[in-house]
Amino acid sequence: MKKKYIETIDKKVKAKRSFNTTVSLVIRNVRNLYRNSVLGIIWTVLNPLLFMIVISLVFSMLLNRHSADGLYFPVFILSGLTVFNLFSNSTTTALQSLVTNYGLLTKTRIAPEIFPVANVLSSVVNFFFSFLALCIVMLIFLHKEGVGFHLTMLMTFFPYLPAYILFCCGVSFILSTTYVYFRDIKHIYSVFKKLLYYLTPVFYSFSLIEGHATAKTVMMINPLYHYVTYFRSLLMGQVPSLLSHVIIYAWGIGMFFIGYVIFHFSKKKIPLYI
Repeated sequence: MKKKYIETIDKKVKAKRSFNTTVSLVIRNVRNLYRNSVLGIIWTVLNPLLFMIVISLVFSMLLNRHSADGLYFPVFILSGLTVFNLFSNSTTTALQSLVTNYGLLTKTRIAPEIFPVANVLSSVVNFFFSFLALCIVMLIFLHKEGVGFHLTMLMTFFPYLPAYILFCCGVSFILSTTYVYFRDIKHIYSVFKKLLYYLTPVFYSFSLIEGHATAKTVMMINPLYHYVTYFRSLLMGQVPSLLSHVIIYAWGIGMFFIGYVIFHFSKKKIPLYI
């Protein structure tokens, strides 16, 4: 009985230590991102805004595009960027997280899983700043086509984000493990991200490819397509269908499970290869 009590206390202490370490790493990552910048964390709002302005100028003025899928074009673009950047930033930083934190990994008793998860959570913090930028843009273009503040936007925090975070964590587990054994994955993944970016309807409407069966099929099996369209539905005041909920959670839970299994069976050998 006493032994079980001690084990329970020990588990609670480890859980508290892991939580505190994760919070510390998230704070450190966010601070380091813009440490030497004059504007600092303000860039998390300015970056998507500036990129949105450039893309909007190209499509709205030069190509005469003012809306897509029933949503005013600047909001359409920024919403897609907000979702895609969470995935891109979290997985890119998590990829090298085990190698860059080699000292902490080998000299302390910190669980290795904390490092990729902390990078994902750091990107989630940036997501909230990008979401703020999106709200500012929506306020500027209020009453434009499809633009308005709806209660469905609260579904961004639940059930949307938990599913997306699980998905990002799963991919991060796979990438961070692979990078330990195969450093070239960094360059391969950089090319893959560009391909994924163009396969995700960030700045173009899904209706543009409806006549192309192959392109439509490829788009439908792209998990980011479902996360982007789900998020845009919330912005337009639409509650996504039950199928949409099932899809984003199937991708999230499935990818997390696969990633965690790969990571779990590799973590004991990781310090030997770093």
